[in-house]
Amino acid sequence: MTRRRPSARRRPRRPSKRQQQKDAQLIVFAVVAAAVIGSVVMVVNWLIAHWWVLLVTLVLAVLAGIGRLSNRRQQARWNAVRAQGLRYGLPQLDALHHAKFEEAVRDLMRRDGCQDAQRVGGGGDLGADVKATDPLGRHWVIQCKHRRNGARGSAVGTPDLQVLNGTARPVHGADIAVIVTNGRVTRPAVDFAEQQRLHVVDRQTLAVWASGSRPLWELLRAVPPPRRPTSLS
Repeated sequence: MTRRRPSARRRPRRPSKRQQQKDAQLIVFAVVAAAVIGSVVMVVNWLIAHWWVLLVTLVLAVLAGIGRLSNRRQQARWNAVRAQGLRYGLPQLDALHHAKFEEAVRDLMRRDGCQDAQRVGGGGDLGADVKATDPLGRHWVIQCKHRRNGARGSAVGTPDLQVLNGTARPVHGADIAVIVTNGRVTRPAVDFAEQQRLHVVDRQTLAVWASGSRPLWELLRAVPPPRRPTSLS
């Protein structure tokens, strides 16, 4: 009669290091979650007991929001009034620094309704001193030529128009390219502008635009049609 050998006891497997890490992470997560929930419960209980604090905070937040909204509306109204009343005389424009002249042209475009008008003139401006989009969706690129002596200063010539013509449309994406000066413009430059569909705002046109209330596109000939229909079109 054969005897059965007693079966060897299997040693229990130890959890792997990865499993131990997962277990440790679960424990940490559970502890953190319990702490967060406990804190939230404490805060809620405190607010329930001191409900007036929450009410006062809410009222203050609403008042602060109303104040900010009111300030924005007031600022917008002041900006609108200032823009509508913006006027320049030629002596004022003649006395400006060339950078301030560019800012004046930018402000006049804003007065006309071009809310995004910005001065971009400076080193490497590639022929653009002011950019704007009018209410009819057309993109304007304006080059400014300020003359300290006004009509007695050097005249704007064809080379100035050639720079604008070479960059306004291909580089800046202009629908309307304009050169604005408080001085004179030579006849060849005017002819070149007509040939290349550029627009010239000379001293006389600038005087009408800056001292009046009509938008610039109403003073220029053969401007492109609107890009999009608006209440103004």
